[in-house]
Amino acid sequence: MSVYCNGRLATADELAGALVNYGHFTSLQVRNGAVQGLDLHLRRLRQGTEALFGSALDGSRVQAWMQAALQSEGVADASLRVTVFSRAFDFRQPLQPVPVDVLVAVAPPASVPMLPRRVCSVPYQRELPHLKHVGTFALFQHRRQALQAGFDDALFVDAQGRVSEGTTWNVAFARNGEVVWPQAPALRGTHERLLQAGWGGSPTLAPVALEQLGGFDAAIGLNAAGVWPITSVDGYVFAGSEELCERAMEVLAATPWEPVSS
Repeated sequence: MSVYCNGRLATADELAGALVNYGHFTSLQVRNGAVQGLDLHLRRLRQGTEALFGSALDGSRVQAWMQAALQSEGVADASLRVTVFSRAFDFRQPLQPVPVDVLVAVAPPASVPMLPRRVCSVPYQRELPHLKHVGTFALFQHRRQALQAGFDDALFVDAQGRVSEGTTWNVAFARNGEVVWPQAPALRGTHERLLQAGWGGSPTLAPVALEQLGGFDAAIGLNAAGVWPITSVDGYVFAGSEELCERAMEVLAATPWEPVSS
């Protein structure tokens, strides 16, 4: 992996600034120099910068830095993580205006295999769930504990018993062909938005209580790296998940790719 800061190869001093662990990011897959939902990723970065730093982020500059990183690495297919932080941020004076820095990490392209997954429910809600912030400790720990318990991942349920999101992914359920997107405080992912827009018709957005899962016959997990079938949540089994996953992949296959170069 190579890491660039503000358009140039990052130095140790620049990377040390990210150790404050205050910032936000987005992860995306690049194929042939293009990204699905690029505008959604850039919007996420702008909104996160406004929320955490109270300042504006120039999306066109970030896009140019992404393209420059790809060119420097000589690749057209890659995994990119774009992180916004500030070397000038002082936690003792968090309201002080500071300039932000942008890290672009370039790694080999990745995709999630379409393998069935069994997940367990966990009562948990991320802090500021609508932001993709760098506070990921609990996400990875819940996944680790799920694996130790014999599952493939964890699905979060909020204090009201509503399904919200997976550790690093969104979830959708289906019954009799109708796709339902569970609504609770969560990070709304780019692939979730793309599928909702591309599936046709108005998406069904509704609260889904854990105890209601028995009324569904299919479930999928999804993030920017792919889509996969969920065959069970706790004791609830979904026989039609692989078919739902195939439908979702068809929708994504028809979704346009936007060039990183502006």
